[in-house]
Amino acid sequence: MMKKLRLLGVLAHPDDESLGFGGSLAKYAAEGVETFLVTATRGEAGRFGPAGKGHDPAEVGRVREAELRAAAKVLGVSEVSILGHPDGKVDKVSPALAIREIVSHIRHIRPDVVVTFGPEGAYGHPDHIAISQFATAAALCASDAEYRVEDSAPHRVAKFYYMAWGNEKWAAYQAAFKKLTITVDGVERQATPWPEWAVTTSIDTSALWRTVWDAVCRHETQMSIYEKLGELSTKQQRALWGSQESIGCSVR
Repeated sequence: MMKKLRLLGVLAHPDDESLGFGGSLAKYAAEGVETFLVTATRGEAGRFGPAGKGHDPAEVGRVREAELRAAAKVLGVSEVSILGHPDGKVDKVSPALAIREIVSHIRHIRPDVVVTFGPEGAYGHPDHIAISQFATAAALCASDAEYRVEDSAPHRVAKFYYMAWGNEKWAAYQAAFKKLTITVDGVERQATPWPEWAVTTSIDTSALWRTVWDAVCRHETQMSIYEKLGELSTKQQRALWGSQESIGCSVR
């Protein structure tokens, strides 16, 4: 019997799996690939419904974790693991600790493919940038026999991909969010599309765009942010969820 292929997503927050890699996770799960998810935080610093922020972080984290698991089930994810780092402060976590944790998951799951955010963090989010750096380093360390984590055996992933937004997807996000930004140290960061020549891989997920939208909607506490997504035309929805662009990287 042939070994089933395995795909691992290493991301920062609940909803990253749906908004970021929902198409890939749903497509490959439907094709029989075992899909796994490691999420750095429980999203406890995020919004909590129309009232916004200001609720008990522990309660927000509990609810958002439940939403994450519900969305993952829609996408067909086999297993969800949460590292439990503080939302909004992933870049303050000890790199040695975070890398070791992710290496442990890689060696346990033994995925053929790992996906994560690009080095720009999609739109400059420090948590996204940090988890991208940690995941990249972990993929390298996981294959190194000299890097010891308990009794785990080294594992080399076959492929490693960064998420990339092309022009069409960027236009669809702009239609929904107008201006997707984050302010860090008083400086506004804004997402920009990757040039088409930099994108190495594009996956057709058009048959599953409704599944991805269903998964996004499971993050009910965040829908006050995403409500405009529901107003998009079918064409715009397909542009968002009907393809998955990424950049392949060498981790050998």
